[in-house]
Amino acid sequence: MGLTKQYLRYVASAVFGLIGSQKGNIVFVTLRGEKGRYVAVPACEHVFIWDLRKGEKILILQGLKQEVTCLCPSPDGLHLAVGYEDGSIRIFSLLSGEGNVTFNGHKAAITSLKYDQLGGRLASGSKDTDTIVWDVINESGLYRLKGHKDAVTQALFLREKNLLVTSGKDTMVKWWDLDTQHCFKTMVGHRTEVWGLVLVSEEKRLITGSSDSELRAWDITYLQEVEDLEEPEPKKSKGSSPEIQDTHEPEDGIPETDETPEDRILTCRKVGSLMREGRDRVVNLAVDRTGRILACHGTDSVLEVFCVLSKAEVQKKMDKKMKKARKKAKLNSSKGEEEDLEVDVKMTLQDEIQRVANIKTSAKIKSFDLIHSPQGELKAVFLLQNNLVELYSLHPSAPAPQPVRTSRITIGGHRSDVRTLSFSSDNIAVLSAAADSVKIWNRATLQCIRTMTCEYALCSFFVPGDRQVVIGTKTGKLQLYDLASGNLLETVNAHDGALWSLSLSPDQRGFVTGGADKSVKFWDFELVKDENSTQKRLSVKQTRTLQLDEDILCVRYSPNQKLLAVSLLDCTVKIFYVDTLKFFLSLYGHKLPVICMDISYDGALIATGSADRNVKIWGLDFGDCHKSLFAHDDSVMYLQFVPKSHLFFTTGKDHKIKQWDADKFEHIQTLEGHHQEIWCLAVSPSGDYVVSSSHDKSLRLWERTREPLILEEEREMQREAEYEESVAKEDQPVVPGETQGDNYFTGKKTIETVKAAERIMEAVELYREETAKRKEHKAICKAAGKEVPLPINPILMAYGNISPSAYVLEIFKGIKSSELEESLLVLPFSYVPDLLKLLNEFIQLGSDIELLCRCLFFLLRIHFGQITSNQMLVPVIEKLKETTISKVSQVRDVIGFNRAGLEYLKRECEAKSEVMFFADATSHLEEKKRKRKKREKLILTYT
Repeated sequence: MGLTKQYLRYVASAVFGLIGSQKGNIVFVTLRGEKGRYVAVPACEHVFIWDLRKGEKILILQGLKQEVTCLCPSPDGLHLAVGYEDGSIRIFSLLSGEGNVTFNGHKAAITSLKYDQLGGRLASGSKDTDTIVWDVINESGLYRLKGHKDAVTQALFLREKNLLVTSGKDTMVKWWDLDTQHCFKTMVGHRTEVWGLVLVSEEKRLITGSSDSELRAWDITYLQEVEDLEEPEPKKSKGSSPEIQDTHEPEDGIPETDETPEDRILTCRKVGSLMREGRDRVVNLAVDRTGRILACHGTDSVLEVFCVLSKAEVQKKMDKKMKKARKKAKLNSSKGEEEDLEVDVKMTLQDEIQRVANIKTSAKIKSFDLIHSPQGELKAVFLLQNNLVELYSLHPSAPAPQPVRTSRITIGGHRSDVRTLSFSSDNIAVLSAAADSVKIWNRATLQCIRTMTCEYALCSFFVPGDRQVVIGTKTGKLQLYDLASGNLLETVNAHDGALWSLSLSPDQRGFVTGGADKSVKFWDFELVKDENSTQKRLSVKQTRTLQLDEDILCVRYSPNQKLLAVSLLDCTVKIFYVDTLKFFLSLYGHKLPVICMDISYDGALIATGSADRNVKIWGLDFGDCHKSLFAHDDSVMYLQFVPKSHLFFTTGKDHKIKQWDADKFEHIQTLEGHHQEIWCLAVSPSGDYVVSSSHDKSLRLWERTREPLILEEEREMQREAEYEESVAKEDQPVVPGETQGDNYFTGKKTIETVKAAERIMEAVELYREETAKRKEHKAICKAAGKEVPLPINPILMAYGNISPSAYVLEIFKGIKSSELEESLLVLPFSYVPDLLKLLNEFIQLGSDIELLCRCLFFLLRIHFGQITSNQMLVPVIEKLKETTISKVSQVRDVIGFNRAGLEYLKRECEAKSEVMFFADATSHLEEKKRKRKKREKLILTYT
């Protein structure tokens, strides 16, 4: 049977009108060797790289479906880690723009990402309360750290020690020993959520920000260092200069932390608080890479910048303070007051961390990033709430530092949600209007070619000829703009309330407006001459008014201009004759007001969309309801027919755009992409393009392809997508010895891991079949007394006529490193004995030892009980023990030999050039010198 009706598929073409999304954070990235010029910002499911100097978008890192929630650049500047709403993490190369590595382990949105100093490990915190440490080089998870009772807000690696510190909304700050994956210390000094934490002063001090106006400071003492520097404490001489040491006293009400077994690695002691000017919670708290500049902001538009002084600067400050105190004491004694000249000056936290300046942005700050140049200039980049990026520069060392705004990215989007869209008659220009501006976009290049200020726009259209546009506003005004000059030609007070709807007449000589003042007004275009000008310009004049009993929400002309449809607040649609304004039909049946409607090109059908989530299709001849469709899961916001067809699009507050057939009453396809409520859409006059706008600030362009869309296939694809989602939501497989829900592995069951497990099972089954066939073939050859040709499996032929066991190895190599453990975890035990025999065979061959050992050890861990109780597997395990130890020793020896060879070559090169290759070559020597200087300083201070 042939196709009865062919539809063409619409696909997502581009995202524009968006500078940066609100959910993620902005970060500086290094491109082409330049620092401080390029920033990465989240843009719905993508990441945009902006050039701050030119204000241009230079790179788009393409996402999948989920919204971006977190960004973190790698220390070498070559990669960018991106966290998503569904808990997945992708690592993109900034050179190629491709995301080759994906980590799936979290069940909820990523809230924090942080690399270690070398960029080899990545710590991720999530709303699912877990922290996972990933091995970026091996592309696999290392371990899952469970302990927080609410979302993790920040995770930081320590540079010198193998420790991790995390903060959460459960008011806790936890310290983790990564050697044992154990939480050895929990700080409970906060009464509200801890929203951020940073390490300063060579990681000897921790600053935390919570839901009040205090930044709390904690001194960290590493017990190993204390033991190294332990000396008998000498008496301090009178009047000596105060040395930089712990003279802070705990605040009232905060008890000293008692020495407990958990303090074997380090101790934390509260030493004071920095008072912020903002009274609300800390939203973001960060330091620059040098650790010298500390900055934080709340829910307002002010960034507070502090400077962490070096020991020399603090010492200088304290000497001045001491000098002043001595002078004051001397003055008092000269007046005859009997006083001891011993002066005691205590150092406060404010002496070590001083306020530099406040940076006031043009709107509320959502996130920021800092970069401190060697010349002393501080650059702060902001992602603001109103779809804006601003760059400020500041010189912290200046006597009175004043922040200066040096760059701003504004032209690429509106400051507020776009409420109306229109296409020009030639399909080239797109109009978008929001609360403060009208923008004209080139559809082909997606560049903004005109920006004009306006009042709060609700509806719009291009005047025939595409040289002017008309905007209807919330205050009931009509605004007429000239596109060539970008000037406002005329403002007309059309309605007393909001002007909800405009409809251009089919003869293109006028239009009709409907407003909240219960009136429908008819307007004609005319040419008028201004007093100061000789040329005529376009204007509008009112010709007729139709007064009704309810507010008007939407108006539409029929294509033959005989009828006018008016949607009212009483949930009905009234049809009037245009020439006499007499009542013709009333369409009633919606339970809530009709927000949008449209009439088909031939005037036969009218489709209405309502806040009751239904779309009704009516005949315009008798006003009969042909069909009522449950269209969306929330209010239907906009509806428009595709020109010259009975197909129409609807948009809803459920984030979806749907296409329908008004003749067959069938749902054709759903366009998913927006992450918030969709306010409006526009279909181009040719029907080839659709543009939509949403509360997520993005405009999306959808393009009609030549690909035919078959409804049965579409339904099948939809069912498959639903199945894949259900697989991901199913309970994770339980390892023997664990309870349901206690998953300490870093992976997560996804459709990819299930498919990978199926591929392993198919490969093992093929190996079994082929092995049996080959045995049979040998028996046949023996019986026949001659060589009989062996039938070749087409799958093995496709892989280059390899052996069945080699095919299994190829399948293992093809599984992504990040999905390997989870794929083996869902594998039934019946396949494990065969796999153990194969692994033994592979390890004996000596190739891919690391991959094979990883698979072997994981299978032994999770199936330990069943393997050890199976007598058949004892000889296999014994063989594996021998081969694994010998082969791993061989690999280790090769690596050791290669490393020694490289060290020798390095020494030879250094001897020839007399230049050290690596900056860290002298780090051990410097560490010893630093410790010796500390001892000498302590002795000099106290003697």
